[in-house]
Amino acid sequence: MRGRQATPTAAGAGRWRGATAWWWLAAVVLGHLLTCARAGLLETNPGLAYNFYAKTCPNAESIVRSVTRQMVAGNAALPARLLRLHFHDCFVNGCDASILLDVANSEKTAGPNLSVGGYEVIDAIKTQLEQTCPGVVSCADIVALAARDAVSVQFPSSLWQVETGRRDGSVSLASNTGALPSPSAGFAGLLQSFSNRGLNLTDLVALSGAHTIGVASCSSVTSRLYNGNATALDPLLDSAYAQTLMSTCPNPSTSKAGTTVNLDGTTPAKFDSTYYTNVQRKQGTLASDAALMSNAQAAQMVADLANPIKFYAAFSMSMKKMGRIDVLTGTKGQIRKQCRQVGS
Repeated sequence: MRGRQATPTAAGAGRWRGATAWWWLAAVVLGHLLTCARAGLLETNPGLAYNFYAKTCPNAESIVRSVTRQMVAGNAALPARLLRLHFHDCFVNGCDASILLDVANSEKTAGPNLSVGGYEVIDAIKTQLEQTCPGVVSCADIVALAARDAVSVQFPSSLWQVETGRRDGSVSLASNTGALPSPSAGFAGLLQSFSNRGLNLTDLVALSGAHTIGVASCSSVTSRLYNGNATALDPLLDSAYAQTLMSTCPNPSTSKAGTTVNLDGTTPAKFDSTYYTNVQRKQGTLASDAALMSNAQAAQMVADLANPIKFYAAFSMSMKKMGRIDVLTGTKGQIRKQCRQVGS
């Protein structure tokens, strides 16, 4: 999930919302069926609950939703940024908001996180929540809720449910970010990264679908296009799509720093299942996208999730599962008053 930022348009989202209402209803129904089918994987509750703040801060989730939607309306890149922020937080030390901390040698300073964004949204939400319910809502929960609400602006209602009750961690080390999967990772490396966090093959394929929105830096893709100064196309990359990428990301020696390409070259503004169709056609932007087709079981899942109903249901389940990684609950951790500072 490295290098993603979002680019949806409000007008396009509005038109799409009406055209896919029946898809949404079907996805919700299938989601409930999958919940029952996979109940064995999700029975263990680590101290989280739906509507955790119902009594202590009844308007918490509506405040998060309102601020997030307002800021997304002014910055179309935020859905992918916030989704990526949540992913990078959970994969390092668990979902404890450690990525937000401004301390020496923090997670923020590590290479994989230098392009992570969306911090300003978390700050704005936290400021409003502290005015309404001081010292109650954790930064970790804000990150999880904001990711969901930013992506869900394209849908009639929330795309997935978020359990709350997380507390904030106090340790943030750049050296811990090796747990993040690399955009150039092969299939075995990706699966191991996910397995290390308690996630399985289904979660790997489903969560890779987050690449249906956002962008990647040219530095993440040029190794698939060039060998030094010479063109050397990755055999797992469609040649026509490679030319499209090369038009934006010329030879690394002449590429402009900060240049990006869409992760989904077909419908980059929509949170849809086209990503999986692209991967099947060798049009996945990252090497880690193409890697999904190198394993027969994963490739079959890619084909299945090209169906939007199945994608939304699977993504919903895996996001909820990811949101439980090594959470701090009860008396563990703290509730920060400022998300960037420990003990504040």
